[in-house]
Amino acid sequence: MSSLHPELAHLAGLRAELHALHLELPRNGLVTWTSGNISARVDGGMLIKPSGITFDDLRPEHLVQTDLDAQVLYGDLSPSSDTATHAYIYRELPEVGGIVHTHSPYATAWAANARDIPCFLTAMADEFGGPIPCGGFALIGGEEIGREVVRVLRGHRSPAIILQNHGVFTVGRTPRAALKAAVMCEDVARTAFLATQLGHPQPLHPADIDKLYDRYTNVYGQKAAPAPKEGEVVS
Repeated sequence: MSSLHPELAHLAGLRAELHALHLELPRNGLVTWTSGNISARVDGGMLIKPSGITFDDLRPEHLVQTDLDAQVLYGDLSPSSDTATHAYIYRELPEVGGIVHTHSPYATAWAANARDIPCFLTAMADEFGGPIPCGGFALIGGEEIGREVVRVLRGHRSPAIILQNHGVFTVGRTPRAALKAAVMCEDVARTAFLATQLGHPQPLHPADIDKLYDRYTNVYGQKAAPAPKEGEVVS
């Protein structure tokens, strides 16, 4: 029998998954020390990393459950200082099921210059559907960052935004999808930076970006197997 509070035990699988995803942040060079966090939407709220806990010390049971007004429901630790930002994004973008925040160095270097990351690469057209937008500056701790994320990303193809003088936020239908976007954001930010050091990289034509994005979204990858017909035996 689980020793967790019944509400914590109910979400034990998601807690384990979210904990494992957090470990991918330092593994992929996206965070240092205690910076960065991932959240997952749950019924009536979200799970999010506690504030100031290193990734080595983080445990599934440490994840804090809050409502979508950023009020703690379950957990003994204080939630991330970005909790109000995550809550605002979930309230305003119901299709979002996971959010990642990092200060990954190359993407944040573009943010420090208040510059979109230009779409020089086919991989970037695939994943982001164009440049990764840079939002304006907003202070940490309240809903201001969330408002800027939603303002820029609502109706935008990119699942990533860099915020001026701050860092990266990515969204996805799942926390894993948001993590993939964060990893890819840093990868293309680094290549775009290197390309600008070498010379004058050529942005992709918008029509080609559209075709690449459509192919990646609708053709690339494995197709789900069709559901078995009634009475059919699947070997």
